[in-house]
Amino acid sequence: MPIQRSRKREEIAKPTQDLQARKDDLQITKNQGKTLMVENEPGKRKGPGFYCDLCNRTFKDSIAYLDHVNGRLHLRKLGQTTQVERSTLEEVRERLEYWKEEFQSRKTRSNEYDFEKRLAELAEQQKREKEERKQKRKLEKEARRAGASKSDAMLQDGVIASDADSDAMAMMGFASFGTSKKR
Repeated sequence: MPIQRSRKREEIAKPTQDLQARKDDLQITKNQGKTLMVENEPGKRKGPGFYCDLCNRTFKDSIAYLDHVNGRLHLRKLGQTTQVERSTLEEVRERLEYWKEEFQSRKTRSNEYDFEKRLAELAEQQKREKEERKQKRKLEKEARRAGASKSDAMLQDGVIASDADSDAMAMMGFASFGTSKKR
């Protein structure tokens, strides 16, 4: 003989209002990309995830939680149906006017960019860079006239560096730092 279980079916009140827009943020993305340690609170949650206080259910990911919050069972417990109130012609006109004004204000903000000012700034920056290059060439020319060419200076730096390398290698007890290059 099969065992019959008596389930107490929770009586849910009939919905009294149409679907309404959410006024508060669900904060689904606030911990996006973060790793958190989650402690199980006795008697409340069944594990980590998104918890619905109204329905006493836990969801493992944000998509399942969002589906639940927008679902019939949750809305029914809130006293709402899935039907949306029909907008009147006046409400539609007001909304269109609002978006028209918003678009116009964005357009005027983009016109605030001063093209002439930006061109002047770029010209000044190019002029400064040109002066710096000219000054650098002048210094190099003076250094060459003084008797040491640029390549000689670099060669001397290389010799000094190789002497320092050989001293360090001798101190540490190896023959080289692992290069196959012959000197």
